[in-house]
Amino acid sequence: MTAMSLRLPRRGVSAAIGGTIVVLLVLLAVGGPLISPYDPLKLDLLARMKAPGTTGHLLGTDEFGRDILSRLMYGARTSAWIAFATVAFAIAFGLVFGVLAGFYRGASDRVIMMFNDALLAFPGLLLALGIMAVTGASREAIVVALGLAYMPAVVRVVRASVMSIREREYIEASHVMGNSEIVTMVRHVLPNCVAPVTVLATTMFGWVILSESALSFLGLGVPPPAPSWGNMLASARPFITQAPYLIVLPGLCIALTLLGINMLGDAVRDWLDPKMQG
Repeated sequence: MTAMSLRLPRRGVSAAIGGTIVVLLVLLAVGGPLISPYDPLKLDLLARMKAPGTTGHLLGTDEFGRDILSRLMYGARTSAWIAFATVAFAIAFGLVFGVLAGFYRGASDRVIMMFNDALLAFPGLLLALGIMAVTGASREAIVVALGLAYMPAVVRVVRASVMSIREREYIEASHVMGNSEIVTMVRHVLPNCVAPVTVLATTMFGWVILSESALSFLGLGVPPPAPSWGNMLASARPFITQAPYLIVLPGLCIALTLLGINMLGDAVRDWLDPKMQG
């Protein structure tokens, strides 16, 4: 057996590493409350600023004596919930508007893309900041703000796919068979948009986690004392020299999560994009 045959394909290794990290994130999000050693909101002023490795606190404690490991686990749950909800929001509305614009074209296309381009004119995080400043900080507001910020990218991808798909022979055959336009879109157009939307969704998942962390860091995300990786970074700024682990640990969680999602997204793109085959 040659060395070439023993070597795993690069995309297989990328998918394995990225998938492992994403699965760990999901497990922490789902099972974190069951396996966390402490209540993440419980104060223990006698155990303030304990370094990692301290008996009873594997990753140490913060300025209020709260267990860092427990807060990181609950922070993973917060980030994963917001990311899933935001991606679902952006994909759902992006599919609807993208299919309508690409399939009907004409006036509906012009109106939809006019509003879509207006949203695209604003950077995603800046648009989310403006919405959050009006609605206030809450998980639901973050989902709506980031969903509206990232929806225009979905609309453009879906619209481009639909404009190509609607010219295929099987779409014309569906009309000849007497199927309505709604049936044609649901049965023949939407299934063929799954591949590009799936690739975009995996990439968007990482964008949302980073944006949520940035909003929380700026004080417009998940309101304290509820833990999130972003507000843990923000609260640790005054102690960067005294207890650098307070910044390193949540920052490492964000970096590893983004790395895993990007690696998995690249592998998914390679599998679904015919141009990347071989």
